[in-house]
Amino acid sequence: MGENKDGQIRKVVSISKEPETNMTENTRSLRNFFLYKCLFALTFWNHVSLSVENELFTSVSHNFPEDGSGKKIKSLPLLYTNSYQSKANFGWVVVENTTESLLLSEITNDNVEKLVALLSNFRQGSRLQNLTLTNVSVDWNALIEIFQTVWHSSIEYFNINNVTQLSDIESYDFDYSGTFMKALTMKKILITDMYFSQEDLYKIFADMNIAALTIAESQMIHMLCPSSDSSFRYLNFLKNDLTDLLFQSCDRLIQLETLILRKNKFESLSKVSFMTSRMKSLKYLDMSSNLLRHDGADVQCQWSESLIELDLSSNQLTELVFECLPVNIKKLDLQNNQISSVAKGMAELKSLKELNLASNRLADLPGCSSFTSLELLNAEMNMILTPSADFFQSCPRVRELQAGHNPFKCTCELQAFIHLERQSGGRLFGWPSAYECEYPEGLRGTQLKDFHLTELACNTALLLVTALLLTLVLVAVVVFLCIYLDVPWYVRMTWQWTQTKRRAWHNHPEEQETVLQFHAFISYSERDSLWVKNELIPNLEKGEGCVQLCQHERNFIPGKSIVENIIDCIEKSYKSIFVLSPNFVQSEWCHYELYFAHHKLFSENSNSLILILLEPLPAYIIPARYHKLKALMAKRTYLEWPKERSKRALFWANLRAAISIDLPMAGGQRCGETV
Repeated sequence: MGENKDGQIRKVVSISKEPETNMTENTRSLRNFFLYKCLFALTFWNHVSLSVENELFTSVSHNFPEDGSGKKIKSLPLLYTNSYQSKANFGWVVVENTTESLLLSEITNDNVEKLVALLSNFRQGSRLQNLTLTNVSVDWNALIEIFQTVWHSSIEYFNINNVTQLSDIESYDFDYSGTFMKALTMKKILITDMYFSQEDLYKIFADMNIAALTIAESQMIHMLCPSSDSSFRYLNFLKNDLTDLLFQSCDRLIQLETLILRKNKFESLSKVSFMTSRMKSLKYLDMSSNLLRHDGADVQCQWSESLIELDLSSNQLTELVFECLPVNIKKLDLQNNQISSVAKGMAELKSLKELNLASNRLADLPGCSSFTSLELLNAEMNMILTPSADFFQSCPRVRELQAGHNPFKCTCELQAFIHLERQSGGRLFGWPSAYECEYPEGLRGTQLKDFHLTELACNTALLLVTALLLTLVLVAVVVFLCIYLDVPWYVRMTWQWTQTKRRAWHNHPEEQETVLQFHAFISYSERDSLWVKNELIPNLEKGEGCVQLCQHERNFIPGKSIVENIIDCIEKSYKSIFVLSPNFVQSEWCHYELYFAHHKLFSENSNSLILILLEPLPAYIIPARYHKLKALMAKRTYLEWPKERSKRALFWANLRAAISIDLPMAGGQRCGETV
């Protein structure tokens, strides 16, 4: 006997074994009475309320139904593995015992008779309510005897784990009368008999007159319908091999409120619905982690009208599941299925308050046209790139939306959803940590609260108006510059020059190397022709020297275009003389000649232009299109025609010097210029 920190006394009972051959019936009765008194008297001050509950019996949201006394049915506690253990002489291990709970381990055929004798003492009036047996390996008859003894004891909650049934299963007339039993939990039951009548086994459990039955992790393939109206209010067949054949056409489970069939092998949702149709009190159904499908195709479904909570998570259901749902459902779990959309008008679930669509294939948030009472929606871990921004407008009763952990595409379309969060008043669950950009690559991992785009970037109308205005301004500027700089004229001249060169190359490809025939080409206005004919030509072509000038009146070839003649003369001349005056800048053809000569200047990198200022030419009277002339006059030295006759001899000398070159003459002679 030892004392713990709280001063409580813990007693491990180990009872010696006496020779049974010398024990009379009176002595045996006295011994049993002594055993009973010792077991509880020594532990009277050691009443321990264990807090670890069997997960197969209870869940957070579903307690066992209340019995007639108003006390909630509770599961047998699971004792800690490090509990104080003692090996009694009976062969089993007493793991823990209190005035209300007893846990024994290592039950075999060798000690089952003594166990039955011990349990037989716990009759009406005993305080023992919870019994747990683990690691049980006995024959069928011994197992049934244990059950029958427990059924007629004070025990209310019986938990039996890790059972190996050794011998053949036989029919047995189980006596259910006079019991205090409320809940039975069986976990990990192994039946070694491969050939037996299912009715012999399942009938015993199907007709039990208790409120709660759990058979889990036992590879159970079937369960019979009770032979009379059943008192079951809670059935849990977790992790077995049950199929769509379970409880078909069964109308005996009229008090059943909770049915858990998680992790089995159900395939047809419509058959499951018909299974529940006769369960008039059913409120909660767990069909998660099965193989459920619903293909539609006019398949009828008929659910229990009392069903208000349904778990269909982790199945193979598509959006057609909404055609086969209980009309009065309030809480629906469709997590981890293959639902890609929720079509409007597909289902009228006016009582639905909680809907879980997490881990599906949704591309957008569903509306609430069919779920007018919806208060909570979970759409996490789907394929939603840009959620609808009008969700809370279409779902005014929703107080919480869970839409995080989706691959959000951070573009302009998402801006409206981000604004929605600010208007939701905290109804967006998990904000901001669960809401991050997935696309584009450069924004991956950025929280939506940190993603911002300007109004101009996201307002299409404003963007179009701005782009249009900028385009108009740009066009106006280009048009103005084109007009001011005479760009169309230059384009046209470039085109004509290109076409002339191309025709010349095609017509005379062998004469591509141009031979100089003239000293200079003269460009002047017709209004200045008198000065050219009376002064320029006589002084250059006559007298000492033999300067050859190209003048359009005498050297242009008839039949050719004016542009071709101009280009031809310029290319065959060593220099180009431009007689500048106010008349010159008013002449269109003078402009052509200046352009082509200037083009030759840059293309051949030569110094071929000679400017003669016949009359003063202020910059303000030079048109804008003569910007090249302005540039030439600013950078190049030009000759001014002197009004005084005494200075003209020097003018002609400088001009001759500027065009001094030997040109081949007719007959093979050369013409040398003398200054």
